[in-house]
Amino acid sequence: VQLQASGGGLVQTGGSLRLSCAATNSRSSYSIESMGWYRQAPGKERELVASISSGGTTNYADSVKGRFAISRDNAKSTVALQMNSLKPEDTAVYFCVMSYGLRVGPFRASDYWGPGTQVTVSS
Repeated sequence: VQLQASGGGLVQTGGSLRLSCAATNSRSSYSIESMGWYRQAPGKERELVASISSGGTTNYADSVKGRFAISRDNAKSTVALQMNSLKPEDTAVYFCVMSYGLRVGPFRASDYWGPGTQVTVSS
């Protein structure tokens, strides 16, 4: 499975961005159980931003609740992250991740990771 993300960029505080991530070469469009987004800011550890199961159950970091929304298209093996009311502290490299297994908590290094897309929020 290969992942490719798009949609990053530069935005002002309070603005919006939409990240998208598509999987190719998966076993089946409907077999990817868990999808998610992580981010890593300079000098900080990578953190889970949001995740979504094949059934649509979502999980968000407290810092993005009410501002970010994760969604997926099971038929197309894609996951999106709608980011609204962006703040400078949201500046980071964002990574999409997918797994055939159920990930209630953290994803694993052995799961499928995209190369990352930069999001910069200016004050």
